[in-house]
Amino acid sequence: MPKQIYIDPDLFKVRGALAAPSIPIHAYESALPDERERFGDAGLVQMLRDMMLVREFESCVGSLRAKGSFGGIDCPYKGPAHTSIGQEATSVGQAASLEPCDHIFGHHRSHGEFIAKGVSTIRKLPETSTLDMMEKWRGGTLLRLVEEHFRASDVIRTGENFLLLGLLGELLSRSQGFNNGMGGSMHAFFTPLGIFPNNAIVGASAGLATGAALRMKLARTGAIAVANAGDGATGCGPVWEAINFAAMAQYETLWDEAMQGGLPVLFCFHNNFYAMGSQAIGETTGRDRLSRLAMGINKHAMHAETVDGTNVLAVADAVKRKRELLSQGKGPVLLDLECYRSVGHTTFDPDTYRTNEEIKAWEAHDPILLLSSRLKTAGLTTDDDIATMREDVASQVHTALKIAANSSLMPPVDLAKDPLLIGEITFSNQEIELPTTLAPLLKPVQDLVRSQQDAKKSRYGCAGDGSKLSALRAITYRDALFESILHHMTHDESLVAYGEECREWGGAYGVYRGLAELIPNHRLFTTPIAEASIIATAVGYAMEGGRALVELMYADFLGRAGDEVFNQLAKWQAMSGGVLQLPVVVRCMVGASYGAQHSQDWSGLCAAVPGLKVLYPATPYDAKGLMASALASNDPVVFFEHERLYGRVEQLHMTGVPADYYRIPIGEPDCKRAGSDLTILTVGPSLYAALLAADELQANYQISAEVIDARCLVPFNYDVVLASVKKTKKIVLVSEASERGSFLNTLAANITRLAYSDLSAAPCVLGSPNWLMPGGEMGAMYWPQVHDIVDVVTGELFPSGGRRASSLRRNLAELGRMGL
Repeated sequence: MPKQIYIDPDLFKVRGALAAPSIPIHAYESALPDERERFGDAGLVQMLRDMMLVREFESCVGSLRAKGSFGGIDCPYKGPAHTSIGQEATSVGQAASLEPCDHIFGHHRSHGEFIAKGVSTIRKLPETSTLDMMEKWRGGTLLRLVEEHFRASDVIRTGENFLLLGLLGELLSRSQGFNNGMGGSMHAFFTPLGIFPNNAIVGASAGLATGAALRMKLARTGAIAVANAGDGATGCGPVWEAINFAAMAQYETLWDEAMQGGLPVLFCFHNNFYAMGSQAIGETTGRDRLSRLAMGINKHAMHAETVDGTNVLAVADAVKRKRELLSQGKGPVLLDLECYRSVGHTTFDPDTYRTNEEIKAWEAHDPILLLSSRLKTAGLTTDDDIATMREDVASQVHTALKIAANSSLMPPVDLAKDPLLIGEITFSNQEIELPTTLAPLLKPVQDLVRSQQDAKKSRYGCAGDGSKLSALRAITYRDALFESILHHMTHDESLVAYGEECREWGGAYGVYRGLAELIPNHRLFTTPIAEASIIATAVGYAMEGGRALVELMYADFLGRAGDEVFNQLAKWQAMSGGVLQLPVVVRCMVGASYGAQHSQDWSGLCAAVPGLKVLYPATPYDAKGLMASALASNDPVVFFEHERLYGRVEQLHMTGVPADYYRIPIGEPDCKRAGSDLTILTVGPSLYAALLAADELQANYQISAEVIDARCLVPFNYDVVLASVKKTKKIVLVSEASERGSFLNTLAANITRLAYSDLSAAPCVLGSPNWLMPGGEMGAMYWPQVHDIVDVVTGELFPSGGRRASSLRRNLAELGRMGL
């Protein structure tokens, strides 16, 4: 909705026809003398060796999975074995044209890309850099193994051995694997060599690489990001979302001149014609070539090209040319590398979906055979040389396996000995200190109109006579959030904020209103309505060292970003063995009046997924302090906000909302009202109903209720609640989430276990019905009201009060006994 882009009806009503640019198919024509000049004779032979090395490694993995041994070495392997035998040219050719600063993101079949990028980068780096990298990795322990058990004549060979051993150790869950054994085959990576995570989720690399490219662009590193995927990934919605995100016109039309240009991301599809056993061409799609997809993205058709993926030199040539385009700001780019997987999808694939004739026909196009023949014809190698090369790579892989299979040399991860290991690497529990200097801004902070308006408001929400001030006269929950976000955005240049309608609109509920006056477009921008890409790009951006604040307009839209939140954002810190940190804050708004698809409280859903910190403040004071802590955290945070809270003023913290910057520790509940007979623990806006219920309980039943606001779901320090229960002996837990699956049940179970001897009655959980959320004014009959809390307390915890629950709650109780 930027005003500077005028939608001219006269322009859009002009008669015409769209023309699509042509997409080259197998256009490579370079003669070998040209390639000899580019790579050198030794470089061409090295490509052949690299393909052999990949194949030998993949053969090893396949044999370990199928037989439990390889080359006479017993080593049972129970993990996945998606090998890329037959596809070696795509990975080796790609790596040959990438620079050490470039980063690749993989998929479930990416051992080849891992090895190819690794050995290529080792050859391109100064030897001192390679040695320094190996010495620093986990204190040099892996390097010591390499030096003691491999025969290496130079640093490059030592680096190759280091790479193979670290990767194989990771596959075998060894503690000296690159990711401490926590990633395994489909999640392995090694960032010092530009190898970023492989991904078990088909197509997930697309969003991560796009986010990485965004960070590269803003940090002006000159690098590119490569999203490697199979052809089956083109059927995944998140891939399309990522491509659209990468191709947004605003990079050229709205961003400042210094930041203009497309994202430097290469979508590289290793098109082996099969997605497991299904064929995209002729079966599961309507296309004839994968590259045709690019025609619908932008007028350049993403500079797409279909390349002979069995010809390593054709792949290297295409990647070189596309990298040049990306370096010129002409991204994104799509490459369709047509190749063939000569083995099954996995080791135990019955291969019933293709004929022997087809497999036999492709044997003549084996990339190793093709390059060997070409090099022999040119006199660059001989059959004896090739045989020696095969023996050499076989010995290299055999030695790596011999070491990795020896548990005394490379011990497996021992969770029995260290049962807390995974928990210790799930969160870093680290916070940054903000720079004292300001980031580049569009104008001075003191000139921001919204801040000037807020400066005139009272920091406390009550007048001198105790009456409540309106949202126009006192700082609100919305204003409090804005103040912390403003502070971080103005002090941390690496922090970006984006989502649907985040700039001119100011976000769905105006939290960002006015921020566009201050923050440049490249750090605060509006995205497509594409929740998967919003989260995935934030993950990739954070992997590259940036910090992201992204918004999901409603918590209900978590479903549109389910994998990205639950499998990407939540898991990479632990799967990396603690190597990665993901400082991402996801703002999730819970609606109040828009019905079943815009008003669900899914905080419990996020709390149930290990790896996410989940915050849900209810007061302006807490919102400001916890948002500051979330933005300072190096861990992923899902920050829930409720529509009904935005206009709330601070009435509970007697000094109001401080104007200065402050942080509140994450995970600490807060007692909002002291009491002696009953504890009420609340999540989110149910705090206010609980406070009113406490008033009624005291006035009408002489029950003194202590009200505690959880503020956070994960982590959650039980000490405050346990101390309260020790005093009151009874507790009711209240939130607006549906009772079934509510995080309140987890809290209640833990409180029962931890305070069993102190409780005089079982905890009561009070939430919304296990039904869809009604729209409009019916919402007030859905989430717990004051009288519901009073009913539960007087009817179940203090039954002598004589009060009978309302008909709705009686019916709900009956349905609950039936599991409804």
